[in-house]
Amino acid sequence: MMNAGNKQIESNNLKVIKDQLAYESLMNKKFNEYGEMCSDPQIKSLCSQSSGVHKQNFTNLKTYLDSHQ
Repeated sequence: MMNAGNKQIESNNLKVIKDQLAYESLMNKKFNEYGEMCSDPQIKSLCSQSSGVHKQNFTNLKTYLDSHQ
C-alpha cells in the first residue's frame, strides 16, 4: 500500500502498468500498419485516429510511471 509521502508503486501494480504499456504500444503499431494497408479514406482515417488514441494512452501511462520512480 502507498503511504501519503511514498510515491513508489507496488510490484503487482507495476506489472499491470508495464503490461498495459506493451498493449498500448502494440495497438498503436497495429493501427498504423492497418491504416497503411487501407485504400478507403474513411477507414484509413479511423485507423489513424485509433493509433493516436493508443499513442496518447501510452504517453500518459509512461508519464505516470516515470513520476513514481
